[in-house]
Amino acid sequence: MRNIGRTVQSSIYRNGVYGHRPAVPTSPDALADAARRRMTSTGWSYVSGGAGAQRTVAANREAFGRYRIVPRQMVDVGERSLATTLLGRPLPAPVLFGPVGALELAVQHQRGGRAAAPRNAEPALARAARDLGLPVVISSQASTPMEDTAAILGDSPRWFQLYWSSDDAVVESFVTRAEASGCEAIVVTLDTHVLGWRTLDLDLGYLPFARAEGIAQYLSDPEFRKLVEARVRGAASSGEATASNRPTVAAVRSLLSMARHHPGPTLRNLTQPYARAAVETFLDVFSRSTLTWADLAWLRERTTLPILVKGIQHPDDARAALDHGADGIIVSNHGGRQIDNAVASLDTLGPVVDAVRAHSGGGTDTGTGAVVPVLFDSGIRTGADVFTALALGADAVLLGRPWVYGLAIAGADGVRAVAEHVLAELDITMALAGVSETGQIGRHNLAL
Repeated sequence: MRNIGRTVQSSIYRNGVYGHRPAVPTSPDALADAARRRMTSTGWSYVSGGAGAQRTVAANREAFGRYRIVPRQMVDVGERSLATTLLGRPLPAPVLFGPVGALELAVQHQRGGRAAAPRNAEPALARAARDLGLPVVISSQASTPMEDTAAILGDSPRWFQLYWSSDDAVVESFVTRAEASGCEAIVVTLDTHVLGWRTLDLDLGYLPFARAEGIAQYLSDPEFRKLVEARVRGAASSGEATASNRPTVAAVRSLLSMARHHPGPTLRNLTQPYARAAVETFLDVFSRSTLTWADLAWLRERTTLPILVKGIQHPDDARAALDHGADGIIVSNHGGRQIDNAVASLDTLGPVVDAVRAHSGGGTDTGTGAVVPVLFDSGIRTGADVFTALALGADAVLLGRPWVYGLAIAGADGVRAVAEHVLAELDITMALAGVSETGQIGRHNLAL
């Protein structure tokens, strides 16, 4: 992506001559406002919300104001490139589409409503990512089975984000399916072994997974289906009675959602116990709070793919992850969704990078990526944010909420537009900071 800033900027201004403004706002605040006006209240709360009083969400954004970029002059930046190499794979830019669960919530307001939402979620993301050549990190909590997303991605790069289930057979099956789907790495999310205290969702009494939203990976998994079958058989043999509470409109809607998401005809699913049993089974097996670093060895034995751990905020945890077989680190606090009043993720990036570089001897590949890559998410909204994270030592960043807002506004075109805007600003920021390649960005570019 050479000089993409000039290309995207010129296109916007050229269209402005004819009275056309960008369909997807370039300002991060305007982008969020536009998405909020489109999305359902439950969808907006789930995507935008964080833990508790939202202090960690705010801290993630405020942290970027503490790291100021220093412009440099009279440097030849006439030709610029965002290209990089990550885990041996050449990429057009150091940006990935981060994993977002229950993505269908972002598009329930679009044509077809809730019934059509799953096919408007990951498929739209995949089309945009394929056009740009940027990697997608497919979520365990996706609204579309990973095989369907992979088919749309074609040869475009993809990773798989793993929530470590309490059932080992399901974990192993997910990893096997990810390998078969062409995923090039496994990202183990460590910081969500219990759900954070997410006040916006709690005040609405809304958990998408309890309505079978965002559990397509499980509903399409053979090992998970075995657990559901066993649950149904157990209930039948014990004569377990169904709930006797008087049904409410909300309860009927929830049951309809379960039936609609479960494989097979909706009417049949309404008359059989499997759809509800699948939701109950998911709620039982989701994530595991007994994991320790030693468990990474079990996962390492079951895949040859690189394993990255996501949710690292402390140098000691980064060192422990590497000592137990991790191939990469993702510095993240889950976008502020897990712990309120937690440290800003950006403030932990530098110390973690230093610990990883010291642990791995500070060597690098012949490309631009480090032997042990350190990635970053939580708070990235703009191209200048990406530049700042790269300057603090990140090898690449994961973009989250902004592309989801683009999806809500304009589907695949919205995702593509948001990514292009971020990349364009990154390119322009590089030019104004006197940098022509992403590999040249470092702490010398910041007023530390």
